[in-house]
Amino acid sequence: MQQREEKQLEASIESLITRVAHLKNSLHSFIFKLENEYDRLTWPSVLDNFALLSGQLNTINKLLRNEKTPSFRNQVIIPLLLSPDRDEDLAKLTEQRVPVFSHEIVPDHLRTKPDPEVEEQEKQLSAEAARIGPEVAQKQIQTLNKLCSNLLEKLNNPRDDRETESAALRQNKPSFNPADTNALVAAVGFGKGLSAKCRPPGPVPPGQPGQGPMMAGGPTLQQVTIAGSSGQPSAIGGPVPPQQPGQPGKMASNIKTNIKSASMQHPYR
Repeated sequence: MQQREEKQLEASIESLITRVAHLKNSLHSFIFKLENEYDRLTWPSVLDNFALLSGQLNTINKLLRNEKTPSFRNQVIIPLLLSPDRDEDLAKLTEQRVPVFSHEIVPDHLRTKPDPEVEEQEKQLSAEAARIGPEVAQKQIQTLNKLCSNLLEKLNNPRDDRETESAALRQNKPSFNPADTNALVAAVGFGKGLSAKCRPPGPVPPGQPGQGPMMAGGPTLQQVTIAGSSGQPSAIGGPVPPQQPGQPGKMASNIKTNIKSASMQHPYR
């Protein structure tokens, strides 16, 4: 009878080790994808990996709850040898995770209960749950279900509805500032607020600082006095003041006198 139980226990342990090894390989593969193939990883692929891990965990739980599987809680593991020195066989079995089986490591690896801090938090949660009455708990459950339903409804809405709502929000929000627009138009059209070097050419409205193209290009038309004239200014390109009849100008008389004297000095020319 005892030999039969021992064989059954060994078979259960071997099956459990095999299942755990499969779960470990799946975890390694998933972690490798997250660290090295995150740029090509899609959400459906992530869900498939989670589904695989969940299925393997459920298989292990079914194996532990099977009637033919002996209760591992009744089995006690006692460390026979503790040493601070490195154990190569132990490191090989644990894939270099546990190289030493010492007094410091044994309480963590052979623990059958959670850590004291976790136990204390679990006690606090149990006490708080016991203080809440059935009615309050039912209200909280209904509130949580309502929040989950609203969230699922938003997630299941078509994309067109979400785009329509986004477009409506964008239309309601102003996309420009009227004051900035007016200042920009005044600066481009009339040079308002610009320095003299940056002011554009063009007609200047009344009351606006700046110069037009004629003033910026050079001197304006001014009256220029012709040397040798009678002292009356005449504008370039403008009308010549009329001479009085019968009285030639002083310039014309000077020209005639010069021509007459030159012909007397050079009679053969």
